[in-house]
Amino acid sequence: MESANVLKIESLPNDWKDKSVVILHACFQLLKDFVEKEAAQIAQIDWKHSEEARHTKSEIDFLYNWWLKRANEEDDSGEKQYLEDNQMLVRLIDIRLHLWT
Repeated sequence: MESANVLKIESLPNDWKDKSVVILHACFQLLKDFVEKEAAQIAQIDWKHSEEARHTKSEIDFLYNWWLKRANEEDDSGEKQYLEDNQMLVRLIDIRLHLWT
């Protein structure tokens, strides 16, 4: 039985990583788990009932798809990638209140 409070980060190997890398992967693993493991509940939400709901659903979809591509990229270095990663983390944090079913 899988524990509800254990986060398995699929995009990281089992070796040691800097926490600055882990925080990115952990946050987006939470989003990935939300989208994939709670799909049935998400499908029941009326995402069209308000502008905020439409925006939230759009952000969830955008960030999820961005992460699927980003997680497969080997290069975590470089200022440009760091800035983009931070931008996406902020966008994820901005919608975190809505990540429940």
